[in-house]
Amino acid sequence: MEKTRINKFLAQAGICSRREADKLIETGKVTINGKKAQLGTAVSEKDHIKLNGKLISEKEKKVYIAFHKPFGVITTTNPESTNNIMEYFKIPERIYPIGRLDVQSSGLILLTNDGAIVNRLLKAENKQEKEYIVTVNKPLTDEAIEKLEKGIMLDRRKTLPAKVKKRSTHQMSITIVQGINRQIRRMCEALGYDVKILKRTRIASIELKDLQRGKWRYLSDKEIRTLKG
Repeated sequence: MEKTRINKFLAQAGICSRREADKLIETGKVTINGKKAQLGTAVSEKDHIKLNGKLISEKEKKVYIAFHKPFGVITTTNPESTNNIMEYFKIPERIYPIGRLDVQSSGLILLTNDGAIVNRLLKAENKQEKEYIVTVNKPLTDEAIEKLEKGIMLDRRKTLPAKVKKRSTHQMSITIVQGINRQIRRMCEALGYDVKILKRTRIASIELKDLQRGKWRYLSDKEIRTLKG
């Protein structure tokens, strides 16, 4: 009978990513057949795996969701955090966000219970484009646009080239493939700009379009196939 590492099992069951699964295992919250799980343990469908005493199954229905996160909403699954992203979902499946979108930003974020998809999208070699609409505090110059396109020094390393298109005197669209913390805000700050509004409109081929703030939708079969590659 085929066996799977316990962290992969938890990810495929939609509990969390493999990295987060390791943390749950290390803190003793996961048991296998009544005993505390150990990192790297392999399990099969015959084993009884529990999280915090609750039996979990690998055969949970997989769901894929696009959500328009409003400004001020925190991207966390911690129920103790007020105004957290999970308050917007009343579905039976346990889902979690793919990546993050900081509290001061709004726009598209994806959520799922498919751990394999999460790991694929978060791996550095799978550089998925992310597009943002950015409004700044003063007029954009051609020189600033060019510097953003070529890359900005952050933490002693240069960001990868970006696609930048000026939309108006104070607004532009920026497409990046990295996930450095607060990357776009810091890139703009390095050139003397304060970001007033930051909205993500696209992740890979998934677009926000007319999805209203605070609303969500299931991804289409075509969208799911593009994410799975």
